[in-house]
Amino acid sequence: MIRPLGLILLWFTALSGAGVLLAANLFLGNLNQDEGWYLYAARLVSEGQFPYRDFAFTQAPMLPIVYAWIQPWVQAWGLGAGRVFTALLGLGAALAASLLAARLVPPERRNGAALISFILILVNVYQGYYSTVVKTYSLTALFLVTGLWALSVALARRGGWSAAAAGVLLVLAGATRTSAGIVLPLVMIALFLERRRLAYHAWVYVGLGAVLAAGVVVLPFWIMAPEAFRFFVLDYHTFRGAGSLVQSLVYKAGFLSRLIQGYFVATGVWIAVLLGQWFLSRFRSAPQEPMIAVPERFMIRMIWISIAAVSLVHLLAPFPYEDYQVFVYPLFALAVAVMAVRFVAAPAMPWLATVILVLCLGAALSSPVNQDWFILGRDRIWWRLKDQASLWQLREAGARLRAMSRPGELLLTQDPYLAVESGLTLPHGLEMGQFSYFPELSAEQAERFHVLNRSQFETLLQTCAAPVAAFSGYAFAIRSPKVEPLSGEEQSQFWRLVEDRYEPVGDIPNFGQAFTTLRIFRKKPSVPGNLHPES
Repeated sequence: MIRPLGLILLWFTALSGAGVLLAANLFLGNLNQDEGWYLYAARLVSEGQFPYRDFAFTQAPMLPIVYAWIQPWVQAWGLGAGRVFTALLGLGAALAASLLAARLVPPERRNGAALISFILILVNVYQGYYSTVVKTYSLTALFLVTGLWALSVALARRGGWSAAAAGVLLVLAGATRTSAGIVLPLVMIALFLERRRLAYHAWVYVGLGAVLAAGVVVLPFWIMAPEAFRFFVLDYHTFRGAGSLVQSLVYKAGFLSRLIQGYFVATGVWIAVLLGQWFLSRFRSAPQEPMIAVPERFMIRMIWISIAAVSLVHLLAPFPYEDYQVFVYPLFALAVAVMAVRFVAAPAMPWLATVILVLCLGAALSSPVNQDWFILGRDRIWWRLKDQASLWQLREAGARLRAMSRPGELLLTQDPYLAVESGLTLPHGLEMGQFSYFPELSAEQAERFHVLNRSQFETLLQTCAAPVAAFSGYAFAIRSPKVEPLSGEEQSQFWRLVEDRYEPVGDIPNFGQAFTTLRIFRKKPSVPGNLHPES
């Protein structure tokens, strides 16, 4: 058991370390293209529009609904406000995971389980970055962890309301990130199969809460735009291919390698405990720890099943990105913390927490994510330093575009975070930025899905009323839904159409995600439309 003073000191160090890492990622973390179209979608929702019916959106609908609440912040402080809100959601998910971990161990070990869980989650610069940039991960993690926490409360107290709340929260997790949707049916199946052992029909209450939540946050979007909803939430994510079997295996091996690198300490603790348990099982006949109560045993197994199921869904994706795991990692961290705390003797818990904290701080200090705060890349033997943080560079670009336009005017760009930062409006069909070009769709399909095929894209470039345009290296680069590179012929044609109507007024090198050059244009005087001189 950890003594109060030692517990306070360890929590203070863990919270301070997590706060520093979140703040550093907030101000210094590299930009991600998804941040722009997520926040722009939230703006449209705040103005009364709906995803799928009024604009394209390739995730489940909860993120823009929730982030619409902070639009006054975003209007005042731009993308940075979205990052602050995301970091708060990520912090909430980590604290909820600590509470859940504490419920799954004996009372005298709860402090240790909660502390180690929090340390593994947020004293981790990789997790801190993806819990700060505006993506679906923090919100999904918050719904997923609190849903399982509510389920643990329901099983302990046999409460109907808490079980129904679990159903609601697990639906909200799946309504934020589609791959999280696999957890709810697994929970329902497990509760039904274990109903006699649990002596409680929790599956009924969880099911009622889930049906209610689905009827409120999912069904309306299906009714409003069934074809677009199915296309973007389900079909869109199946179009990409990895090529040959060898290429697919290489991608999956890379996914696992990068995942272990990002979560090395938690993975190491997990493997060490597994080896320790195996060793003791070979040389000790009697169990060291007391029996686990049925509800706690059920929850521990359910958490591991959820981790495995979500991870398998991600691994089976044609291009599995390791950051997909960010929203499920808090479950892995708390499960490892519970294993570790149950494995060691009570007097050893302060030392275990201290060692894990030191390892996590060391891993955070040595992470390649830190280098990305200051380094653009390497030119032969020289490291190229950033002139300024990417977020501040975006703020300056937004201010420049505002000076060239009137409030609310159109901005022709495939970088939606420029529209977010400047307060300008994207042409209809470009709400998803670089992912808005679907050349193989018919005109009717493109209109229903609120994207652009080739002829529509060319028409937009020939007729757009935007007084200014801005294009980074992501412009005219990607064809959806397969997310393949455009041919040189297509790119050249699109650039000719832009240069026929717009004249360059300046470049910003090393801009945004991947540090490409941002080219800023102003409509030529010979082209009809209002022109506003640059301030």
